[in-house]
Amino acid sequence: MLALAFIQAPASGGGAVDPLIMNVLMFGGVIAVFYFMIIRPQQKRAKEHQKLLSGIKKGDAVVTSSGIHGTVHEVDETAITVTIAANTHVKFDKSAVASVLTK
Repeated sequence: MLALAFIQAPASGGGAVDPLIMNVLMFGGVIAVFYFMIIRPQQKRAKEHQKLLSGIKKGDAVVTSSGIHGTVHEVDETAITVTIAANTHVKFDKSAVASVLTK
C-alpha cells in the first residue's frame, strides 16, 4: 500500500511529450558531436590533400605513402613518375603521394 502512494498519474495535457522531446534533443546532440568531431575534420583533410595533389609539378620533392622519397619527373592526370635514383623512374598514382617536401 505504501508503494502505491508514490505512483502518480501523468499530468493531463501531454505528459508523454516531454520525454519524446528530450530523446530527440539528445539524439540530435549526439549527431552534432559526431559531425563536428569526426566528419568535418576528415572532409577538411581530404580537401587539403586534394589541393596538395593538384599542385604537384615537375621537380617537386615528394614522399609517397609507402615511404619512398624522390623527385617528380613527369606529371599525368592521374599518375606521376618519380625519380628515386639516377636513371630510376617509378610510376605512382597521384593518390599515393603523402606529402610534398618544401625546399
